[in-house]
Amino acid sequence: MSKLRIGLGVDFHQLVEGREFWLGGILVPHHKGALGHSDADVLLHAICDAMLGAANLGDIGVHFPDTDNAYKDIDSKILLSQCAQLIGEKGYQVVNIDSTLCLQEPKIKPYVPQMQQVIAERLRISTEDISIKATTTERMGFVGREEGIMAYASVLLEKA
Repeated sequence: MSKLRIGLGVDFHQLVEGREFWLGGILVPHHKGALGHSDADVLLHAICDAMLGAANLGDIGVHFPDTDNAYKDIDSKILLSQCAQLIGEKGYQVVNIDSTLCLQEPKIKPYVPQMQQVIAERLRISTEDISIKATTTERMGFVGREEGIMAYASVLLEKA
């Protein structure tokens, strides 16, 4: 069995008026929020999927199904902590994360350090090991029309 494993996660959510906008474990001021069963934090969901995939543990929907009311409006930081526990039970720890958010608005650069801190605390890694980038789609597609948001994450795991 390899000591290093890589996983890729992706998540999408619709943006709607009247919802809080949780991103990277923090509340970001915006007139729209992501719609979902949980708090719909696309960044944390993509990271969770990447972690689970790297450890061959399925995906976020396997462990936290949207058909289970226990996860209704759940804080995705809790899901991230539970994913860390699941990979830990298989003997893995996160080495680093590289992620990209795809959204038209708002600009997230001012919030990145706080997102890195929240994620680092949950995964017990350094903020230096967490890359969070953002891009627009140049007003093309559902992201460009501000109808939705998406995130990609790659996670490298190492046997502890």
